[in-house]
Amino acid sequence: MSGVDRIRRQQVLREAEGYLDLVSLFEGEWSPSAVSTARLANRCLDVLDRLPSNVAAGGPASFLRGQALRLLGRYSDAIAPLREAADSEPSDIESRLALGWCYKRSGKLSLAIESLEEALAIDASQAIVHYNLACYWSLAQHLDHALRYLSQALTMDEKYRLLIESESDFDPIRSDPGFQSLIGMIV
Repeated sequence: MSGVDRIRRQQVLREAEGYLDLVSLFEGEWSPSAVSTARLANRCLDVLDRLPSNVAAGGPASFLRGQALRLLGRYSDAIAPLREAADSEPSDIESRLALGWCYKRSGKLSLAIESLEEALAIDASQAIVHYNLACYWSLAQHLDHALRYLSQALTMDEKYRLLIESESDFDPIRSDPGFQSLIGMIV
C-alpha cells in the first residue's frame, strides 16, 4: 500500500469512527434518538464502503463495521466483521465484548460465552468481562459460573452492583439462595 493509500485509509477510518463516537459521546441523559443513532451508524457504513476491499476487512475497519451494524440492531450481520476484527487483533478485548453482545442477541449463547472467555484470557482485569460472563452464564442457568463471575466483577468494580436489580439476565437465578446471599453481601 502506497503512502497516499495509507493516509486515505486512515482518513476514512477516522471519519467512520467519528460517526460512532457521536453516538457514544452523549450517552445517558443526552443520548441521541434512535433515528439519529441509525443515521450515524448508516453514515459510518457508507464511509467504510469507500475503502477498497483489500483493506476493508480485518482490524479497525471490520470492528467499526461490526459496531455500526450492532447499533442498528443487526446483530447477526455484525458477527462476521466483529469476528474478523477479533481474529486480526488477538490482544483486543473490545471486539470480543461486542461479538459476545451480538451472539447473545442472535440466540447463540454458547458462542457469546466463548467470546467472553477469549476476552478473559487476554485481560482478566476487566470487570465488564466478568459481569457479562455472569449474565450469560445466568441465562444458561449455570449458577456456579454465574455467581463466580458476578462475585469477581463486584470485587473489581462496585458500580456493577447498581445494575443487578434491573438486569433481566439474572432473572433465571434471581431466586436462588446463593444469588440472594451474594446480593445480600453487597447491599
